[in-house]
Amino acid sequence: MIREHLPSPSYPQSYYAASSADRLRERPALQGEVDTEVCVVGAGFSGLYTALRLAEAGRKVTLLEANRVGWGASGRNGGQAILGFSCDMPPIEAQLGRDEAMAIWQLLREAAGEIRERVARHGIDCDLRQGHLWTAVLPRRVKLLTDWQEEASQHWGYRDLRFIAKHELRDWVDSPRYQAGLYDPEACHLHPLKYVLGLAEAAERAGAVIHEQSPALRHRQAGERIVVDTAVGRVRCDVLVLAANVYLGELDRERSRRILPVGTFMVATEPLGERAQQLLPSGACVTDNQFVLDYFRLSADQRLLFGGGCTYLGGMPRDIPAAMRPALERVFPQLKGIRLDYGWGGLIDCTLRRTPDFGRRGNVYWAQGFSGHGVIPTCVAGRVLAEAILGDDTHLCRFMRLSNPPLPGGRWLAGPMEAAGKTWYRLRDLF
Repeated sequence: MIREHLPSPSYPQSYYAASSADRLRERPALQGEVDTEVCVVGAGFSGLYTALRLAEAGRKVTLLEANRVGWGASGRNGGQAILGFSCDMPPIEAQLGRDEAMAIWQLLREAAGEIRERVARHGIDCDLRQGHLWTAVLPRRVKLLTDWQEEASQHWGYRDLRFIAKHELRDWVDSPRYQAGLYDPEACHLHPLKYVLGLAEAAERAGAVIHEQSPALRHRQAGERIVVDTAVGRVRCDVLVLAANVYLGELDRERSRRILPVGTFMVATEPLGERAQQLLPSGACVTDNQFVLDYFRLSADQRLLFGGGCTYLGGMPRDIPAAMRPALERVFPQLKGIRLDYGWGGLIDCTLRRTPDFGRRGNVYWAQGFSGHGVIPTCVAGRVLAEAILGDDTHLCRFMRLSNPPLPGGRWLAGPMEAAGKTWYRLRDLF
C-alpha cells in the first residue's frame, strides 16, 4: 500500500501547514448513523465546491474526509489557478466538437472568476494575487506560446494574453533560462491550504457537516438510497459524490482503475526579503512549457515556492530539498546555496489521456482526473456535479462524452510504462 493512502491525523510538514497553524482546527469523526440527502467523500477542492453549492441551494450535505480538510493535493499544490485542463483544449474539441468544447472553455473562465468572487464573498484570507506567466525554455518552443495566443484569440475568443519577448523578460522573471513568455491576467495564485480551509468554513456556514478522520470503507445500494460505511459510523443518503480522486482506492474499483497516482514535490526557500521582488518583479506565478515542467511563485512572506519533478511508482525522494535544489538553481543561479526551509510532496490523479473524468452512474456521481492542473478545474467540477444533482445535467453530459479508459496493465504496470514514456519526453526536452 502507498503510504499516502494511510489515514493520518495530522497535516504533512509543508510550508502551507506551517503558515496555517492557527487555522487547523479539528472536526469530529463520524460516530453512529447519519441520514442526509447528499454524502460527499473527500474534503478537498472538488468535494467542497460541490458541497458548498448544494448547501447554498438548501440541500442537507454530509462530507466524509479520511484525514483532514485539504490534506491531499488541495492543500499541498503549487497554488496556481491557471485556465485550462491538463490536456489543454484540442483533445476536448476533437472528441466533442467546437460548440461543446466552447461551452467547457466558458466554464473554465467562469470558474476563474468564481474563485476570486468566493474569496471576496466569504472573506477568505489566502494571499490571492493575479497573473500567470507561461514561459519557453527552448527557442523552438516559443512558437507554442505564440500559437496559443493566436488560438485563444481567434478560436476561443480570449484576447487578453500578452506575449513577452526575451528582452522584456527581466521585468517579469529574473532568470537566464527563458526565451519568451505569455502573460495571462485572468489566472491567479493563492495559498491553497488557507483557501481550502476557507471553503470548508463557508460550506459549514451554509449548513454542510464535515467529519474528519472518517474514511469511507464501502458503499452499497439500499433500495433507492445509498449506505456508506466508515469504521464506526454509517451514512444513509439519496446521492453519493466521490471526490477522493487518487485516494479512492477500493471504495470504487472501476473509477480507481482510471487513475494513476503520480508523485510530485515542492520546496520553500528561506524568506528572501528585497531579493524576492528582484526575482519576480511582476508578482505573477510562473510555469514553463517543458514536458516535465518547473513552476514557482512568491509567498506572502517573500519565500520562493518552487515545484516540479514527478515519480510514477508512488514514492518520493528521501530528501526532497536535495532533489529539488538543482532545478531551482538552474532557474535562479543567483540563489545558489540558498537555505530551503521546507520540502514536501504528494500525489496527483492522472488519467491516461489527461482529460477530466466527471460522471454519474445512477445516484453515484464522481469527479477526478485533474492530472496536476486542478485549482480551476475542481471549481468547474463542483459546479457541474452540483447542477446535475439539482436537476440540470447539461454540463455533466458533456463531460461524460469524454473517453477515459482504464489504465493499461492496471496500476502495477501503468506506473513503469508511464515512467518509460516520460523518460523519452525528458530526453526530447534536453536534446
